[in-house]
Amino acid sequence: MRRSEGRSASTPAAPADELWPDVQPETARRLMAAGLECFARQGYHATTTRDISAAAGMSSAALYVHFPSKAALLFEIVRSGHEQILAVVDRAVTGAGDPVVRMGRLAREFTEWHARRHAVARVVAYELKSLPEDDYRTVVDLRRRIEHLTQGLVREGIEAGVFEVRDVQAAGRAVLSLGIDVARWYEDRMRTSPRALGQQYADLVLRMLGADPA
Repeated sequence: MRRSEGRSASTPAAPADELWPDVQPETARRLMAAGLECFARQGYHATTTRDISAAAGMSSAALYVHFPSKAALLFEIVRSGHEQILAVVDRAVTGAGDPVVRMGRLAREFTEWHARRHAVARVVAYELKSLPEDDYRTVVDLRRRIEHLTQGLVREGIEAGVFEVRDVQAAGRAVLSLGIDVARWYEDRMRTSPRALGQQYADLVLRMLGADPA
């Protein structure tokens, strides 16, 4: 079976209790973890409901007990992933410190999340367009909120005289794109830890914006 670009054959099972602590019952979390594993490994369209149920160690009909469809399961994974990312960005932007400090925190924690959660981040990035139209619009709204917060911080830094960029929108998207791309190639066996990678990318982002990482 052909794998989509950017997917790893060695994607580990997701830590369901850590990713979705509020999802009940436990069998629903197991199905989400199995769906995530299958989608990240072979893509949404190549995955069947039987694949997901088998990966969860359940009967072929088990998915429909908790989710009305494969698409509904994908939506829960993608929506939850975007909400987690939004929370990371919101904490960084609204936290203490000047724009340089907060942008460094945003880039560091955003990158670290995409490295530590590379399986769910790949599904969030690559399978967004597989969602039904209404679900797609819901997720796009979350993405816009993430972009708005990031661009607002870029604008604040320009006004404070600590960032030197001409296009706020382009700069904000570049900041996010660097972190998002990490999920395409990062694997658990990498020698660079998610935390160390986050710090490296924070320095890159600040230099890109014309600020001194020190």
